Amino acid sequence: MQSSAALSIGLPVVLCIVMLGLGLSLKLDDFRRVLQRPQAVLIGLFCQIVILPIICYGLTSASGLPPAIAVGMMLLAASPGGTSATLYTHLARGDVALSITLTALTSVLSIVTVPFIANFALARFYGEASAVYLELSLVAQIFVIAVVPAMIGVLVQSRYPVLAQRLDRPVKLLATLFLAVIVIFALVSQWGLVATWGVTILTVVLPFNLMSLAVGYLVPRLFRIEYRQAIALAMSIGVHNAALVIAIALSEQMLDNPEMAIPPAAYGLIAYITSGVVVWVVNRRQAVPVKRSPD
Repeated sequence: MQSSAALSIGLPVVLCIVMLGLGLSLKLDDFRRVLQRPQAVLIGLFCQIVILPIICYGLTSASGLPPAIAVGMMLLAASPGGTSATLYTHLARGDVALSITLTALTSVLSIVTVPFIANFALARFYGEASAVYLELSLVAQIFVIAVVPAMIGVLVQSRYPVLAQRLDRPVKLLATLFLAVIVIFALVSQWGLVATWGVTILTVVLPFNLMSLAVGYLVPRLFRIEYRQAIALAMSIGVHNAALVIAIALSEQMLDNPEMAIPPAAYGLIAYITSGVVVWVVNRRQAVPVKRSPD
């Protein structure tokens, strides 16, 4: 309980601080550029809202999961991007402004998409549907943690650019250390979950995570979205807001079913690790000098 409380309280606080720092590296022109060329945003929304639920439905139907686990997986597929996705985007040198924009939009749309998918999944796997509503307070928490601190950082950058430039390196170091601590903490605190649901994690949750990352990168690239934006979309689509799904599953006013919280809990753990590996591979690839052919 103490570790869970520390995570639930400490994680949002640290995320707010880091998101504030990430905003210091952005300019208002970055967001104007994203909105002036909305193709990347629209492709990201299509992947998040349409492709992922279809993929997840295929996985859950073919795997023969218990109804509660299947519903939890579908909720996960419908959930918006997680705030940590922006951290991974920053560390992988992706388009942070695009990541924040997509997180904000999918969070707003989740008011409609999450209840829709939840009711569909309940009808499909339980044979009957009971109306599910997403509390506005949960969506507001996403904005308070992810969007508001980042926009404050953007405003500070526009007024004090020298200070923002000095803070850029310490913020990147803080983000790296923060992610490392979270991964270790998640492994230790959720070890019982990993041991109990290892088969489920390997056969359904891990493949879905890898497919989410792949869809988030490959689909945009097929539409000739530039590399940095594709990296941002891969992270935003691959790192779901597992905490939101857990809250919906455990809330007495909504689903009130602890078993439905197992897939997002497992996914949250796996996504930190796989996304960290992606960041390492991307940075290693970018660090390799390009060999020029002799004249």
